[in-house]
Amino acid sequence: MSNRAILRSRTVIIGVAIVLLGGLAIWLATHYFQAKVKIASKSFTESVILGDMAQELVRSTGDTTRHRRGLGGTRLVWAALLNGEIDVYPEYTGTIAKEILTDRPVKDEAEMRAVLSAQGIVMSQSLGFNNPYALGMKEEVADKYKITKISDLAKHPKLRFGFTSEFLSRADGWPALQAAYGLPQTDVRGLDHALAYQALEAGTLDLTDLYATDAEIQKFHLRVLEDDRHVFPAYYAVLLYRADLEKRAPEAVQALLKMQSLITAPEMSLMNWRVTEHNVPAMTAAAEFLNVKLGLTTKVHAEGPWEKLLWNTLNHLFLVAVSLLAAIVVAIPLGILAARKPATGQVILATAGVLQTIPSLALLVFMVWALQGTLGAEPAIIALFLYSLLPIVRNTYTGLNDIPLSLRESAEALGLPPGERLRSIELPMASRAILAGIKISAVINVGNATLGGLIGAGGYGQPIFDGLRRNNMQEIFLQGALPAAIMALLVQGLFELAEKGLVPKGLRLKTEG
Repeated sequence: MSNRAILRSRTVIIGVAIVLLGGLAIWLATHYFQAKVKIASKSFTESVILGDMAQELVRSTGDTTRHRRGLGGTRLVWAALLNGEIDVYPEYTGTIAKEILTDRPVKDEAEMRAVLSAQGIVMSQSLGFNNPYALGMKEEVADKYKITKISDLAKHPKLRFGFTSEFLSRADGWPALQAAYGLPQTDVRGLDHALAYQALEAGTLDLTDLYATDAEIQKFHLRVLEDDRHVFPAYYAVLLYRADLEKRAPEAVQALLKMQSLITAPEMSLMNWRVTEHNVPAMTAAAEFLNVKLGLTTKVHAEGPWEKLLWNTLNHLFLVAVSLLAAIVVAIPLGILAARKPATGQVILATAGVLQTIPSLALLVFMVWALQGTLGAEPAIIALFLYSLLPIVRNTYTGLNDIPLSLRESAEALGLPPGERLRSIELPMASRAILAGIKISAVINVGNATLGGLIGAGGYGQPIFDGLRRNNMQEIFLQGALPAAIMALLVQGLFELAEKGLVPKGLRLKTEG
């Protein structure tokens, strides 16, 4: 293949990639990001159901809305509310007092409202139920050790505790319990809420934190221990929303306030049960409850498995494609610079290597913080971009350095300027190594992009986290893990095919031979 033909094929491939990526970005911007009222929920079933209720009520007014389901912990969602990334989310008074307003202790609900108002946030009246923290263990284990209240735990230091990561660190969680009850247990680990229940059932854990309305309490026959020293405050469910929403969408706010005093604890527990144990979609459970209680005539469109798979695939491709394209644009010049300037190259390679060693979840959360609470695709894309740099930089550097010295000297002797030598000789000869680095980054990105589901970026991570929350292994595998693995294989195969058009034939024959 001539150099001109190679150039044409490269131009066509790059052009097609840009067109596809641009079309995907426009489609997502049109169908995904436009919403007048942005709702969020935290990563447990009850919060998602309440968020879906809020979404249905806003929709009933004709306003456009979007619900980012199952985001991370309290601090993540609270920061997003403060910076306007979201407009409303369900919260609990105990969490507000003990976790959000830690720098400003409040004596009562009136003072809590005043402090929130000073930050541009409005708190609704109670939604009607109290859902306090509690501790629970299997009935047979509790009977074995004669435990009925939290103070009894002090007599059994060998018990194995597993708490959610948030409960382990928040002021009204494990630190408060330890101080109030003098608990001596040292075998304490952090677990996802859903996994803790499975560990209790398997007998690898003795006790975990609960929410009082959790459906799993009945399912796993757990004993809820009496908080005999009254450490846990009341956790009345409320809505937190931005004050400016009352001007931007007054009808939506009035609709949202219909949730006040609407739900009893048994009703909430029943909805949790339907979603977690009978795999009823949270939006269906929420809509059916509103239809009964408020007389709405909402008909929920529950996404079918293929529709959900298509949507998640488009989102996942968007995250991977944008981050990879940005990494290619930045990393190849950095690799060239590293090859040209050895001292600078060591700094570049070391920096890219350090970025690669940061745990992916930590980097993702850091990017949310760095972007002042921004959720969704932006922090996920930046984190994926940073992870993509090292393989491309290193392979570009290695590919250029592996070119025989005699060839470089011959090109120089011909009087070719440095730019022409790089374009016509060095980059084509290093193309196989560069393409291998891009392929590695692409495959890694497909896997790492699943973490985007934690911050509302969508993709295959969404069904993985949803399935984990509802203990639905079928959803985790068929909608998340398996499609991600297939996409990684397809990406690898696509780059193998692209190699035939991007790598000079002589280099391919030499390697294949």
